[in-house]
Order: sequence, then structure tokens, then C-alpha cells
Amino acid sequence: MTPALEPLRRIAAYAVARDDEGRVLLVRASSKSGTPGVWSLPGGAVDHGEDPNHTVVRETAAETGLSVAVTGLHDVLADMRSMPHRGVTIHTDRLIYSVSVRGGNLIDRVGHPTDLARWHTLEEAGRLKLRPFAADALGLPAASADLRPDVPPTFPSFYAYEGPDGLHRAQRFAAYAIATDPYENLLLTRISPGYPGAGCWHLPGGGTDYGEQPGAALIRELVEETGQEGRLIELLGVASHRDAASLGPEGYPIDWHGVRAFYRVVVDHPTEVTIHDVGGSTDEARWMPLKEVAELAAEQLTEVTADALRAARLI
Repeated sequence: MTPALEPLRRIAAYAVARDDEGRVLLVRASSKSGTPGVWSLPGGAVDHGEDPNHTVVRETAAETGLSVAVTGLHDVLADMRSMPHRGVTIHTDRLIYSVSVRGGNLIDRVGHPTDLARWHTLEEAGRLKLRPFAADALGLPAASADLRPDVPPTFPSFYAYEGPDGLHRAQRFAAYAIATDPYENLLLTRISPGYPGAGCWHLPGGGTDYGEQPGAALIRELVEETGQEGRLIELLGVASHRDAASLGPEGYPIDWHGVRAFYRVVVDHPTEVTIHDVGGSTDEARWMPLKEVAELAAEQLTEVTADALRAARLI
């Protein structure tokens, strides 16, 4: 049994970079880390309010000395990692981006959590000790396994902490669905009064639970929120939004940072929409013809909904 450790949660962004020879860029964890000698993709934690696209560029430059540009979204996944030396278990929502190298020179970083950055062929990478998420992203077996808790620890779905300026902050990862049926209808929900975005049409979905993969969380949320059973088709993108003084049912301003993955989902056998969380953040949900969706005014949609609809080329 793993020891009881304090649960933490974070969002992080990583780069899959290849050179002209097809080699992949990896960084090595130093003795200052919890997994010394283990290799990973360059990247790190998304700062509060930071767009993950900026995180992956910033972290890659810091860890490798190379300037990169984001070219696409490779994958989104989550994992838990117990770190007894720090007394914590961390759930990390990982955004994996494809990047191109714009310039710079590889650097070694003595005294930092990562100390080496090197190009490796996939054959060479397959012989290294790799973090499991990095191996997954490269389609390789993981030679080392992170220590995981036997049972996911309890962690609140909403957690706000007081920042140095006295304002509470909250960072949340969520998954949302562009859910369509066979009859060219889109499933939309409407935000209840008293919540940020009240009266706007929103996508079904929401915050993922501790230890939960985003795709599985979304299918669960779809059933719980609307009674519809869907299947994942593809990951469409990730959106980041910060509201520096959001005011919701908590009754006090919160510096809110949401990072949201959105997926295309098909509901093969749509049923009458049922709102199970009566009195919650959703006061209406319905199937709306795509033609009507395209005619909605911008102020009738939440920002994440507009972003997702554009990514799906539905508006």
C-alpha cells in the first residue's frame, strides 16, 4: 500500500519536437527531482492565467535552450503520481503539443530539476527510462512506472486558494462536448442565473475528477448532466480563459482560470434531454438544429462554446 499523501492537482503542457532527422527532443530529470535519471518531454506547469500554448514555448526554452512554435495539439491525458519524498500525490492534466524548432542551442542546466536536453531516435528513446506519459505520446512502452496510489485520494471538484494579494484564485481543467445526433442537432445547455455566463448557451461537460481521464470524464458528465449516452470521435482542441474577478454563487470575487479540452461526440440514439442536477449551474438543456446554432448571436454563447464551434467548423 502507498502511504497517505496530500493530494495536489495541476495542469501542465509539453512539447513533441522533432529535428530534420526525425529525432525527438527529450530532457533528463536531475538529482533534484523525484525521478532522477528518467527522461521526459520538455514542458511543465501552466501558471495561473497562462495560455498553455505559451507555457509549452516558455518551458521548452527554459529546459532546452531552444525556441519553438506550436504547430498543433497532439493529445490530452491525465495521470496520478505519488511522491513520498514530498509527501504528496499529484494529479496532472497534461496537454501534449506538436512544435517546430525556430532556433537556439541545446543547453545543460546544472542544479535544476532537469539537467540535460538531447535529441534521440525513437529506437534510442525506447531504451531509456521514460516517464509513462512521454512514452505514450511517442508510442513507446514505458521502461519505468510512476508510483501511483492504490485508491485516488479525495479532492474537491472546486478549490480556490487565497493569493498574495488577498484575492482567491482557482484553476480548473474541464472537458466539453460538441455532441451531435444523426439528425443534425447539437446538444446545448443553458447556464443558470447566479453563475458566470448566466443565460448563455454552453456545451455539456464540466470539470474532471481527480484521477480521471478527460475523455472518460466527458462521457460520464454527458450522462449525468443530460441523460445522453455518447461516444468520443476526436479531440478538437483546448481553450484557455481567465476571468480576473469572476463572481459566482460563492459570493466573493475569484480570479478564475479555466483550461478546457473539447471533443467531438456522437449520440447515436438521442433521447429526451433530462437535467439531473436540478438547482445547479444548468437550468435548461436541449437538442438545437445546427442551422439555429449558426444563427445565435455571439453574446448568446459562452466563450468556450464559440471556440469549440469554430474548431468544429459549425459557425
